[in-house]
Amino acid sequence: MKYSNYVHKNDVKGAQVPNSHSLPESLGFTFLFLILTGLFVCRVALAQGNPGQQLEEVVVTAQKRTQNIQDVPFSIDVLAGQKLDVLSSAGADILFLSGRSPSVYAESSSGRTFPRFYIRGLGNTDFDLNANQPVSLVYDDVVLENSILKGFPVFDLDRVEILRGPQGTLFGRNTPAGVIKFESAKPENTLGGYARVSYGRFNTVDTEAALTGPIAGDLDGRASVLYQRRDDFVDNTFNGGEDGFEGFSEFAGRVQFLYQPNERVSSLLNLHGRWLNGGSRSFRANIIKPGTGGLVDGFRRFETAQDATQILDVNNFGISLRNELETPLGRLVSVTGYERLTVTARGDVDGGFGADFAPPAGPGSIPFAAETADNINGLDQFTQELRLNFQPFESVEATLGGYFFYEKLEIENFSFDTLANGAVNGRALQNQETRAGAVFASASWELAKSWILQGGMRVSAEGKDFTAERLIGPFGSGTLGPASTNLDDVIVSGDVSLTHSIFNTSRVYARYARGFRAPNIQGRIVFSDAITTADTETIDSIETGIKTSLWNGRGRVDLTAYYYRTNDQQLTAVGGAGNFNQLLNADGVVGYGFELDSVLIPVERLELSIGLSLNDTEIQDRNLKVAVCAAPCTVLDPIDTATGNAFIDGNSLPQAPRWIANLTARYGIPTASGRGEYYVYTDWVYRSRINFFLYESVEFQDRSLVEGGVRIGYVHDNGKWEIAAFGRNILDDTSIAGAIDFNNFSGFVNEPPVWGIEFLTRY
Repeated sequence: MKYSNYVHKNDVKGAQVPNSHSLPESLGFTFLFLILTGLFVCRVALAQGNPGQQLEEVVVTAQKRTQNIQDVPFSIDVLAGQKLDVLSSAGADILFLSGRSPSVYAESSSGRTFPRFYIRGLGNTDFDLNANQPVSLVYDDVVLENSILKGFPVFDLDRVEILRGPQGTLFGRNTPAGVIKFESAKPENTLGGYARVSYGRFNTVDTEAALTGPIAGDLDGRASVLYQRRDDFVDNTFNGGEDGFEGFSEFAGRVQFLYQPNERVSSLLNLHGRWLNGGSRSFRANIIKPGTGGLVDGFRRFETAQDATQILDVNNFGISLRNELETPLGRLVSVTGYERLTVTARGDVDGGFGADFAPPAGPGSIPFAAETADNINGLDQFTQELRLNFQPFESVEATLGGYFFYEKLEIENFSFDTLANGAVNGRALQNQETRAGAVFASASWELAKSWILQGGMRVSAEGKDFTAERLIGPFGSGTLGPASTNLDDVIVSGDVSLTHSIFNTSRVYARYARGFRAPNIQGRIVFSDAITTADTETIDSIETGIKTSLWNGRGRVDLTAYYYRTNDQQLTAVGGAGNFNQLLNADGVVGYGFELDSVLIPVERLELSIGLSLNDTEIQDRNLKVAVCAAPCTVLDPIDTATGNAFIDGNSLPQAPRWIANLTARYGIPTASGRGEYYVYTDWVYRSRINFFLYESVEFQDRSLVEGGVRIGYVHDNGKWEIAAFGRNILDDTSIAGAIDFNNFSGFVNEPPVWGIEFLTRY
């Protein structure tokens, strides 16, 4: 029986589950110790340092109005400037954000698209193209709802704002964990721009350029482009398969036109697109040690043996229009957005070649061949927001608004018989229409000189119409459907906070917030006969924090503690006995923790950023159970002897590391002439153990990850040009990032070390 390897989790000591990479876990704890020690050292140094050098003010629009980051009454972080440029360099995709801010983690089983973000442990491991995520990505005020849209490349940005915790008032649906908000650099009325090109290992080419300036009269423009490519760096040793994997070619562009005849009127038109050609994620058969976990002895990062095809083609076009008008009542803002998307994604899910019943097969046991494709034949998303920012009284600032969302989505799922030259043996269609609307209000009231009360409420309505049909059934399962289901709900969400200022340098606050995730439908019925649904998930969160500016403006430290409980938590049972997903509602999940964000200038010319978070989550549902691995793994949860399923009450959420820490440091040395500067920049990230599935097992987890980067460069003439050498993942950390449990011990790993050179010019 596949459940005979059940071992209670309390019977397995942590030391029995080895690390999944060459770095011992103690290095991760050492990294945490160094961060805490660094904070103490910086405190001493700052007390004695040069008071002349100060941090720049950080301005955000997290509450849909311009504010200093210290005035926002919830946990928020910003990535901008050289830090953002360095972290996103070397051909990185959007997953570079993982761990780069406290409480933020990201992963993907779909290559350079479909990022799955987690904040405070809340996320969704669902790999279906119809997945509902609790972290919303907002690009230039437009929500990108589908998970493929969320993978739009990061380039020519002014900043990235990370809003932690429920954002149910101003952003609404699918934000119970938070929002990641991307703000593009906007057109300017003076001629300028930049060009950057880098070349690195695996023939990695990463180029980016932008040009901005006046066009005619009151019309300004900005055009920016991104091109990235990389050769296949994983050789395929299977004779007759593709030569290699992991290569890609990607182009993205954005054109903006800003019409601003006066301060009362402005109109910004944004056209953008993305074209990606590459391969899906390279799953590797039997790279996890049965019975102990961790990578198998002799694992080779740059080799695999597979007999199926890998394809990933993404075509995305979008347009948005933002109009602003100053009226006697206040400032009226309209944001209209449209996105169009098609995707073809095909991969070797078994991660190897052949099958046990049709040798030769390998590496290791391949119970059956699995090759699938998930395509979006068409996605159309339309959004419209209209809001009024006004000041009814001198001490009150308010926002009233309405929002409309419409999405039409067609998904096509395929299964292929790899042993019969890739013949189609399974095909299903999913069609879904989603309509959502909301009205919202928010106000901030200055009660006294040092006290601010803020609150808001949102009423949202959601409706989904879904139909699925299996046209070809694999393994003789036959056709199915069409089967239809509908979901709708009306939800009230909101927040209230109280902020107190201390000596104009510090602010303490307390906040209660309620957010929600809209009801969802899962109908990937190629391998299953069931359409599953999940009811609306709600979250109640409280947090308190302090935001302070220290040492004459040379330090900024934000510390937040939080607690939340979700009701009807939406969970996705991935894999188990088959290649499909099942939606579940748990009674609830409890989470608590803290976040530390800090930026410091301890001595002249040295700037540090230090981040640290603790996120503890626990599923609370005594009766909830899920299917476990078809591969004979060592399950740590109690098993229901009647069904063979595992009880998951008390487990932490999947892909939810308890600890996340990050550190960046930049030190500059000016030249004797004063026209140039040599600098060294380094960045580090640590995340603790992650579990890949809702059930816990010895095998399907990774103990920890430590990745570091370094950049050594020279900047000339106030940044007019720059040349640098860089390295990413310089310690060659090799960690398991995810796994597949329904066939064998397949998994995929993190990105390899990349080094190269970069040239940048500004004009």
